[in-house]
Amino acid sequence: MSKTIFLAGATGAIGQILSRLLIARGWTVYGSTRSESKTNQLSKMGVKPVVVDVYDAELLKEILADIQPDVVIHQLTDLPYALEESKMTEALVSNARLRTVGTGNLVAAAENAGCKRIIAQSISFIYDEGASPHSESDPLLPLTHPVYGETVEGVLNLERQVVESKTEGIVLRYGLLYGPGTGFDAPIAPGSVHVEAAAKAAELAVTGGSTGIYNVAENDGSVSTDKAQKDFAWDADWRENGKI
Repeated sequence: MSKTIFLAGATGAIGQILSRLLIARGWTVYGSTRSESKTNQLSKMGVKPVVVDVYDAELLKEILADIQPDVVIHQLTDLPYALEESKMTEALVSNARLRTVGTGNLVAAAENAGCKRIIAQSISFIYDEGASPHSESDPLLPLTHPVYGETVEGVLNLERQVVESKTEGIVLRYGLLYGPGTGFDAPIAPGSVHVEAAAKAAELAVTGGSTGIYNVAENDGSVSTDKAQKDFAWDADWRENGKI
């Protein structure tokens, strides 16, 4: 029986941890990178490297048709390390484009390849004002928001494309990431999530849960993660070494 995953964003903070978890469970992982220089890093991780830009829709479609993955996981972002403030205005624009156009290309390629499930990274820290903890059905900030309006539009585009795809589509709304590779050693705001626990949620979502949206954040009263706990048995305190 085939157990193949295409992981877009395999060299990222989540992607590196997730690759280890998936390989340990017996999955063959194909990991994408835009840079030929990162193929050795992927190979050393036990990942089969694939050099492709998510904006190259035709090449992406050809590659996935050849691999025929059971699952496609979208962990791509276009944000500066440690969310460097001087770069964030430009990054919010490029990241919104990635969520819209890049996600569309991934979904189309996955559908064409006969993929069974798509799992995509979203965010849980753009809920609108209101009673907390916020559940997945609560409204997000308005599209007219002066800072995050474009981000909200990108998130809504990503989530719609994934959930409405011809495959089983799962969206993981991550809290603000902290931990190795993120630039933050501790939570920087309510609703954060450790990068290892975030990766674990994606691993669990490969075989658990069903089409829909899941909050993935720490239980600090800002967002509810009851759905992920129930459907995935996900635990925000999970760490690779078994300690918090």
